[in-house]
Amino acid sequence: MEVKEDKMAETYSDFAEIYDELMDNVPYETWCGTLTALIQKYGISRPVRGEHAQQADDVLSSERNLVLDLGCGTGALTELLYQEGYDMIGVDNAPAMLGIAMQKRERSGAEILYLLQDMRELELYSTVGTVISVCDSLNYILEEEELLQVFRLVNNYLYPGGLFIFDFNTDYKYREVIGDTTIAENREDCSFIWENQYDEESCLNEYDLTVFVQEEGELFRRFTETHVQRGYEVEQMRGLVGQAGLDIVEVLDADTLGAVTGESERVYIIAREQEKARKTKEKCAGGEE
Repeated sequence: MEVKEDKMAETYSDFAEIYDELMDNVPYETWCGTLTALIQKYGISRPVRGEHAQQADDVLSSERNLVLDLGCGTGALTELLYQEGYDMIGVDNAPAMLGIAMQKRERSGAEILYLLQDMRELELYSTVGTVISVCDSLNYILEEEELLQVFRLVNNYLYPGGLFIFDFNTDYKYREVIGDTTIAENREDCSFIWENQYDEESCLNEYDLTVFVQEEGELFRRFTETHVQRGYEVEQMRGLVGQAGLDIVEVLDADTLGAVTGESERVYIIAREQEKARKTKEKCAGGEE
C-alpha cells in the first residue's frame, strides 16, 4: 500500500458533521465508567464538582485535578467526564471536530477548555493529573518515533505521579477482523461505505469512507475521506512507554477488562509518571535546603 503524505489535520472534516450520528453505537458511557474507576484506583485527580467533589484549594491541587482528553474529537467523552466532576481540557487537531465539541459545550454550559493542537506538538499551560486518549486516537500516529514523542510530551506535562490511560487497536484487529473488508450501512438520512485495505508489511490499515448525507428533499451530498491507522502490538507499546520514562501499572483487554490475549482487539495501557514523583519524594524526605 502506498501511503500518502501525512494528512492528519485534514481527516474528520466533512465527516465531523455526522460523526456522532454514525458513531451512536460507541459505548461512551461505559468508557467513562471504566476510566473513572481507573482514575479512582490509580490516579491522583479528584472530582472538583458534584456530590464527592474535593475543591482545589491551591494552584498545585488545581493542576493535579485536571484531566486532559487527548484526541477528544467531538467531545462526547470529555463532556461525560466533566459531568463526573473533573476539570477537563480537550485537545484535537481537527477543527471541524472541535467545532462540534464547542457547540456541545455551549449547549451544556460545561466549563471545558478546548485546544486545537496536534498531539505530536502538545503544549499546555500547566501540568495535569491525568491524561486519557481513547477511541484509537493513537493509532493515527503511524511512526514509532512520533508516537514516542507523544508519550514524552505526555510525561512532560503530567503532574508528579500523574496517570496516563490510553487505548489502541491491535495489529490482530486490523489483520484478522477488519482488514480488507467493506462495511456499509444505509440509514434514513445518511448512508456510508467503509472500505478497508490492510498491509501486513507496514501494519497500516487504510480505509476509504464514502458518505451520502440528505440535505433537501431527495437531494443527497456525497463526500469521501481517507484515513490511515497503524496497528500496534502490546510489547511495542510497552517499549515506547518505557522509553518515554513512564511506568506501566496495568495492561487490560479494553473489551473484557481482563488479561490481554493474542486475540485482543483493543487494549488499555495504564501508566504513571515516575521521575517528577521520585524527585518530589526525595525532596520531601530530605527536607528543603
